[in-house]
Amino acid sequence: MSMNRAQFKKQLQQGLNAVAGQAYDYESKSDVWREYLDVETENEKGYVEEVMMAGFGAATVKAEGGGVGYQTTGETYTARYIFETIAIAFSITEEAEEDNLYGSIGKRLAKAAARSMVHTKAVKSANVLNNGFDATNYPIGDGAALLSSAHPVRVGGNQSNILTTAADLSETSLEDTLNNIEGALDDAGLPIGLTAMKLVVPYQLRFIAHRIMFANGRVDTNYNDPNAIKDMGMLAGGIVVDKRLTDTDAWFIKTDCPDGMKHIVRKSLSKKVEGDFDSGNMRFKLRERYVNGATDWRGVFGTAGG
Repeated sequence: MSMNRAQFKKQLQQGLNAVAGQAYDYESKSDVWREYLDVETENEKGYVEEVMMAGFGAATVKAEGGGVGYQTTGETYTARYIFETIAIAFSITEEAEEDNLYGSIGKRLAKAAARSMVHTKAVKSANVLNNGFDATNYPIGDGAALLSSAHPVRVGGNQSNILTTAADLSETSLEDTLNNIEGALDDAGLPIGLTAMKLVVPYQLRFIAHRIMFANGRVDTNYNDPNAIKDMGMLAGGIVVDKRLTDTDAWFIKTDCPDGMKHIVRKSLSKKVEGDFDSGNMRFKLRERYVNGATDWRGVFGTAGG
């Protein structure tokens, strides 16, 4: 259904001072997800699969004259990314566009539609973390939640990328998570030397995060100790604040693990405008294709909060 002059009657009259509600800065404040999702591009297929493969265990000593020991390995799980099509459209009558006295309605609404696309992408991207504790509805390739204590590994048992006891953001809980990252193992049980890169928090935790990260001394203690996290140069990427994170006390650390959390683009944003010959109505459409997800759970560590 096309929007007509009835929806824009004030803009058809003299004396209007301003048309408000379209000047918000959505774009620059909504691209925060790029700080923790790695962006890739796929130009051909309707979906993408990534296979996790375990390495070998520790090498063994070969006795003089004896045979070398052989090891086996293989694939552990597959992560599949199925692209979604995200779109928005609107239509306005020829008369509504002609009779508007305050600039093109179509151009103004095209900007509003673009902001809607930006918002949707920001929400879908943040949902990689928002849904990260839900193994039932949002499992990753190994069958566990993205953030879980039950990631199965080839050598047997499970590995974890969450705190044993969920905890609010504090100096102690942050240090515990950093230690968990430092002690991370691959599927063959070998240390992999992960580096913690960025602390990702909802806006409700931004002040606490700043005090923990940048205070000269320890926070909320009577000790005269230095701030070890700051002095040791931990979390060199700083703090990422994403207002689309829905849990006000959950927090996360992005690591330098390759093939962790991803945003994969199939088709970049396209805009189309066309007119109908008979009615003169103008139709506007914005469309893009992408998918968000995670392959290797070692790309993020975190907790749902206390």
